[in-house]
Amino acid sequence: MLIILMFVILLITSSCVTISQVKMSKVKWLADNEKSVLVNNFEKRGWIRGTSEEEDWNFFWTSVQTTRCIFNLDSGYRLGDDQLINHFPNHYELTRKDLLVKNIKRYRKELEKENSPLTEKDENCRYMHLDFIPVTYILPADYNIFVEEFRKNPTSTWIMKPNAKARGIGIFLINKLSQLKKWSRDSRQMGHNPKDTYVISKYIDNPHLIGGKKYDLRLYVLVTSYRPLKAFIYRLRLCVDTTA
Repeated sequence: MLIILMFVILLITSSCVTISQVKMSKVKWLADNEKSVLVNNFEKRGWIRGTSEEEDWNFFWTSVQTTRCIFNLDSGYRLGDDQLINHFPNHYELTRKDLLVKNIKRYRKELEKENSPLTEKDENCRYMHLDFIPVTYILPADYNIFVEEFRKNPTSTWIMKPNAKARGIGIFLINKLSQLKKWSRDSRQMGHNPKDTYVISKYIDNPHLIGGKKYDLRLYVLVTSYRPLKAFIYRLRLCVDTTA
């Protein structure tokens, strides 16, 4: 609920700029659900509720499924300059762990082809400016590459995370290859989907701590356009104790 409310505040704030040609009292909105935090905020500002048949809306709060239905190759629908939506098509390229890793690695390679100074490395061949994620592989696709890296430092600890889950579900640590093989064998016996993919990253054993405890620092960023790129950063940060 807190995240939705903060997202609504960001959208309303940015809409003053993005929908500058539309009087705020004339803003037309759509939604495919009845979340009170959304409806109450829109109605309080005198915004007009439209219907799904109309195409002259200014703001559409949709589910991922609705977004994919509207924005597909067959429909050819594109957002107008005065339209905002809460889900961009293919946003999972950034929100799924495996796809995020894939795109970061692709970004690094593109910068290297351009001989960008951002790809500068230290004496240990580690990126000096792009080293913002630990060494990470996608399983099972990168299993052989991971084993090769693991054997270089067999005392290291790695963390496994399912690609399409959240809230810490399915996360665990390993420091032996036998643990990974046992997990794979147990998963098959329990009937888990063999196509489920995971990311495995080198565990950061000396993280920054507050009062001796680990924490998450959450930043809220609202992207209103990719071409051109327009992003708004919410000034307040949320710090969450992860040891509770």
